[in-house]
Amino acid sequence: MKICIVSDSHDNRPLLEAAVREAKAAGAEAVLHCGDVVAPSTLEVLKPFNLPAHVIHGNNTGDLYMMGLISAKLSNKTTYYGQDAGIELGGRRIFMVHYPHYAEAMATTGDWDLVCCGHDHTAAIRAIRNMSGNSTPLVNPGTVGGIKAVATWVLGDLDTMTFEIHEVVASGEQETAGTRSG
Repeated sequence: MKICIVSDSHDNRPLLEAAVREAKAAGAEAVLHCGDVVAPSTLEVLKPFNLPAHVIHGNNTGDLYMMGLISAKLSNKTTYYGQDAGIELGGRRIFMVHYPHYAEAMATTGDWDLVCCGHDHTAAIRAIRNMSGNSTPLVNPGTVGGIKAVATWVLGDLDTMTFEIHEVVASGEQETAGTRSG
């Protein structure tokens, strides 16, 4: 199962939409948003893709009440969890939180197959040594909103546990952006 991992959209609808469009074209079957959506209405751009979206808030929480109402609609494929979430997708246990230090701590437990975070707007894929003697991938997709950094997202493959950082190619751009693996 392939997934689109984003964070820190900060209401940039066109870039969020472009990232999810690219991810779906690459085979993504779900979206993980690691916080700082800000306005809940930003998530409306996800509807046409008909993908399940798993969303937490970050430090720029916006209207949390409305976020809950949007995700409660039966016609909506968005699930809003609050400050963090432990979910299962593609047979993998995934933990989502906004803050990198919290994410790194959760990765060290060995309880999760994948830990995702955001907040610092720096895209990175790291292997964190865990208490079971193995390692847990820690994925920070950077900022899909392009806030003081290049707009990025991550395509993850839960079958192979491989992850690639992609730059967002906004509508009208002629060049294709590069990818980085981790």
